[in-house]
Formats: sequence, C-alpha cells, structure tokens
Amino acid sequence: MSLPDTAAVSRTADLSLSGWGQRLLGRPKPAEGLVHPGGRDERLDMFRGLALVMIFINHVPGTFYEDFTNRNFGFSDAAEAFVFMSGMAAGLAYSSRFRSGSLWAGTAKVWARARQLYFVHIVITMLCLAIFAGAAKWLGFTEVLTKNNLAPLFQKPLSSLVGIPLLTHQLGYLNILPLYMSLLLATPLIILAGLRWPVRVAIASVMLWAVAGQFRLNLPAFPNPGGWFFNPFAWQLLFTIGLLSGSAMKVGRTFVPYSKLLLTLALGMLVFTLMWMKIPLFGKFMNGTMGWLNGMGVPFYIVWFDKTFLSLPRLLHALALFYVMSNWLLIRRFASSAAATPLRLMGRQGLAVFATGTVLSMFLQAIRTHSEPDMLADGLMLGTGLLLLFGLAWALTKTQEIGRARAA
Repeated sequence: MSLPDTAAVSRTADLSLSGWGQRLLGRPKPAEGLVHPGGRDERLDMFRGLALVMIFINHVPGTFYEDFTNRNFGFSDAAEAFVFMSGMAAGLAYSSRFRSGSLWAGTAKVWARARQLYFVHIVITMLCLAIFAGAAKWLGFTEVLTKNNLAPLFQKPLSSLVGIPLLTHQLGYLNILPLYMSLLLATPLIILAGLRWPVRVAIASVMLWAVAGQFRLNLPAFPNPGGWFFNPFAWQLLFTIGLLSGSAMKVGRTFVPYSKLLLTLALGMLVFTLMWMKIPLFGKFMNGTMGWLNGMGVPFYIVWFDKTFLSLPRLLHALALFYVMSNWLLIRRFASSAAATPLRLMGRQGLAVFATGTVLSMFLQAIRTHSEPDMLADGLMLGTGLLLLFGLAWALTKTQEIGRARAA
C-alpha cells in the first residue's frame, strides 16, 4: 500500500497520471523518497496520529463530535487504520533484522514489544476499573458498572479475575492491544515467509480470513461465551498486508504498486460507500440487497458489516482508503508540513498516546454519564484531552532527542 519507488516510476511509463487523476493526486517527483532517514515515513506517523485522535473521540460516545469522525463516512473506522499501520510500522522496524539473518535477535525484539503491550494492557485495564469504581462510589453513577463488559466482574468475580490476565476477559474499548500483541507474536514467522514469498503469504492470509469467517474461528472468551471482539484470525489480514508493505518500503520497493485501474476501483469504492451511507434511498436499497444475498446463502462475513470478523465490506473499504491515501501526493506534502506536526508527534509516540488516551476517554465516559451532546462542553472536554495527549507526545519526543544527543 506504499507509494511507488522512484526507480519504478522511471521504468514504468504507465505510472504517469493524466486528466482528473493528475489534478487529484499530483505527479510523483523523483526527488521525493519513500522513507526518511531513520526508517520513518512521515505519512505513517501522521496517519497513526490521526487514527489516535479518532479513537479518542470515538471512545467517548455520545458527544457532539463523534458524528464527524471517519466511521461516519465509510464502513471501516480508525481500528482498521490502526491495525494496518501497526503492521506497516512492524515491517519497517523489524524486517531488516530478519534480512540480515539475525533470526533470534529479530524474534526477541518483536516479542519484547509484545510483552510490553501485555503489561500496558493490564495496567490501563486496572486504571479503568478504578475509574469506574470511583464514579460509582463517589459520584453515585452505578450504571457505569453495567457497561463496557464490567458486569461479569460482579456476577462472576473469580472467573473474571482469571480471565483478565489471560486476555479472555477484555473491557469494552480496551480490546485492541490484545489483538496487536497476538499479531506481534506471529510477526517473526510472517516476516520470514514474507521476505521469500510475499504474494503467497498474502494469499494464505486471505485464506485464513475466509476460514475464520466460514467456521467462526476465534480465540475463546471467559467467563463470557463467545470469542475476542477483535478476532485475530480475521484481523491478521490487514496486519499482514501492512507488514508486507512496510517490509517492502524498508528497501525502497512496494508490495502493491501503483495502478491506474486499482486507483480507479479504489476511488469508486469510496464514492460508492459514501453514497450508500449518506443517501437514504440508495442505502435502503443496498441494505435490502445484502439481506437478500444473505438469505440466499451468501456467508455473513461477505455481506454483513461485522467488526469481529472484519467482514468484506469493511475490509474492502479500508483497503480502498489506504490505497488512495498512499498514492495522493498532497498527503505526502502535508505530512511533512508544520501543520501536521502534532499528528506526527502523536503517531511517533503511539503506544504512550494510545494508553493515556484510553484512560482519559474512560474517565470522560464516567464523568459525563448523565450528559447530553453539547458542542461547547464536548469541545472543551475533548479539546483539553487532545492537548494533553499532544503535550505528552511532545515531552516524550524531546526527552528522546535529549537522550540521543547526550549519547552522541
């Protein structure tokens, strides 16, 4: 999903744009590289930061501003972007070690990150439990104890306390880090195979996604029935495509090269989806058509909008969006601009910003239990939270820069 490398641009005359496509996307310039020194792609940092902003807003439901996040304009939302970009970042960060033959060193590095994610998840889970308990005890908002999958803690406390560290019991809005951690555990194998057979790995990933949907394959939940909200066997597809893309970007290549046909199809998918969601009559017709297909025996993961199994409409919309964004020259220019600095910094400090933002959003959920949407109050509340997250990202970045300067 990355932008075409400059060598490929010079070799392939078909990469030049014309007409409306040229006006929309611009023309790549040979001097503009894919990945900046240090292995960072500023578009990736910017979009990770933007996804974190969207996640923060969406994790405080019922505000005036949640109607303006990206999930209101397409089937996918910030979760798909977060998982895809996490895979891309993993490919950029870890693939070089496996290329050099450092199998154990590369595996240890990836699994150390997975271990860090596990402990961060446990810590923010306990902090959020404390927030909801405090809201019930001191504010009298006892209804918060029935939301976000907290009820089993009081109905089956012993089983729930076993399930939390085993990751079989996850609170609502706190279930993406377990997915990310489980995918990182499989990352060394995916990278090793992907370096030799990237297309075959992608095909195998699609097949696993289909098998998961067809047979409802998922990791188990306990004490609740069912499985994980973010099914790793389904969501691995987005992560794997991101991983293969990031691994290719690391050496100046692309996994999915530029194609006018693909770009046209991707743009068409985005427009079609927007019409589906925003034109009531058209949306009613399409929803009825999907229901008819399901009644004719087409599997649910093909025609529904199921998030757990990353259903096909969500998947296609996400891939189309990523492809268009990765081939839009204006995005590259904006990502390098001063205006995008807050988003870039937040993206570079993704784990700290996500963890802190999750705890903040749960706190805001608790204190606004009886509140109605209000443009001013919600704006002050969310704006203050986002400023705090930007301040955290800036402070962490400055601290790292000072540490590197002293080490040098």
